[in-house]
Amino acid sequence: MLDTIRPMGSLKDSATAGIDEFKSILSSSYWAFDSAKSLNEMYAVSNRFGLISNKYDNEWAAQYYASYSLTVLSYIDKDDKKRDTYLDEAEKLSEKAKQLYKAENDELYVLDAMIANARLAVKPSSRYKKFGDIFNSNLEKAKNIRPNNPRIYYLQGTSIFYTPKFFGGGAKNAITYFEKADTLFQPEKHDVIFKPFWGKRQNDDMLKKCKEQ
Repeated sequence: MLDTIRPMGSLKDSATAGIDEFKSILSSSYWAFDSAKSLNEMYAVSNRFGLISNKYDNEWAAQYYASYSLTVLSYIDKDDKKRDTYLDEAEKLSEKAKQLYKAENDELYVLDAMIANARLAVKPSSRYKKFGDIFNSNLEKAKNIRPNNPRIYYLQGTSIFYTPKFFGGGAKNAITYFEKADTLFQPEKHDVIFKPFWGKRQNDDMLKKCKEQ
């Protein structure tokens, strides 16, 4: 569960200054990525996350955010080869994060679901079955651990929104997921970088799109 995330990892016995430095670097990089206005800006910050994951290679959170940033990049870049390359590295980082965390965690399953959905998005017609199943399986695992994780419903809503209407997709069927996510996002705090809180702004955008259709 989110509340059981071990924020200090192997740094718990390190000097407070080292811990604070890691937290500060990770947090500032996240906010820089979240507020980036262009693909180039996002790519630059993603590279920074890569450097952080190398420097703090025994910290699950460093691997998590590096993986997250590459997954987001894969949705935005128009070059399919680059998109898959981003995801190849994102998968490696996600696996390392799980090895370091050494316990089941809903946020890591959500990240794996996001990676699977990004794989599907590169070539939907040929990847729908394989990666759709992986996507759903990981979200179910996350839900079994912490059913009130808003990112579960944000990702479900996004998947449904972009699914053709004759397959049960579209705004009408997706909006209830975004509304549920919105309710669950409300109590989340944004001041503890070791407890992932991304997604509210993106969910707000998707809710707006649904209401406009």
